[in-house]
Amino acid sequence: MLTIEHLRKEYKSLVAVNDLSFTLEPGDIFGFIGPNGAGKTTTIRTIATLLTPTAGTCFVDGIDVVRFPEEVRSIIGYMPDSFGVYDDVKVWEYLDFFAAAYKVPREGRPQIINDVLELTDLTVKRDSYVEELSRGMKQRLCLAKTLVHDPKLLLLDEPASGLDPRARVELKELLKELRNMGKTILVSSHILPELADFCNKIGIIEKGNLLLFGDVQEILGKINGGRGLEVRLASADDAPKALDVLRGIPGISEVNDDGALLHVTFDHAVTAQAAILKALVNADCNVESCAETKLDLEDLFMNVTEGAVQ
Repeated sequence: MLTIEHLRKEYKSLVAVNDLSFTLEPGDIFGFIGPNGAGKTTTIRTIATLLTPTAGTCFVDGIDVVRFPEEVRSIIGYMPDSFGVYDDVKVWEYLDFFAAAYKVPREGRPQIINDVLELTDLTVKRDSYVEELSRGMKQRLCLAKTLVHDPKLLLLDEPASGLDPRARVELKELLKELRNMGKTILVSSHILPELADFCNKIGIIEKGNLLLFGDVQEILGKINGGRGLEVRLASADDAPKALDVLRGIPGISEVNDDGALLHVTFDHAVTAQAAILKALVNADCNVESCAETKLDLEDLFMNVTEGAVQ
């Protein structure tokens, strides 16, 4: 659905995007992660045919975005990180305007507008003026606008920026619904918990360079280098004996203690957790709980980036 090949974009002496390459398949939900100034918006605007790359190119559904921009625009939906609204325009009029811009036939527009309003939970605001909407509702309206022509690929640039916690949860649920509808979605953000629940692929970009790209779980497994356990003992007095036991078990690479709480890193053997717990119990260590820990996107982001910006 999306292929980017050696994409480069320069602004005078600044290289905003440097030799970027990756591919998304139909139905992928791609989390494009990076700090402000990393090159996310430049990449998205290039895919959306709003910027011409200095080198390289992008293909959307096999169509070259540089050579055939009009064809590409008909199959993408672009939601920018900031967007304008018009005074004295009602919600349905706003959507009707963009549907007309996308050359949706007049007779089909009322039903399409009703459908996208229902999908984005804005039906009750159909006759409200756009400038009266809350920030969260305006975000949903902008997303509704990107859907009026039923695009195959959605480009969402920081869609949750400036939203309150409830509005972020509602937006996340909406994106999950779009995923269930079979849309391919590229969503950028620097707020990682927004992406962790529904993305199957991620890419991390910093200073215009793609540091990491691939399946979320595969990447987390590689970076983690193993699995982790948190073992809580009944008393910190059991910790020295427990540490001796754990350090003698093959496959355990690291053990740290925080009083009665032990942090254990071990290999990927499925039976390793049971073996660890059994060894502790056989050594008369009083174990209160044992739970697996996993590296999350925030840990991953901190591990592979340096905090540098353009």
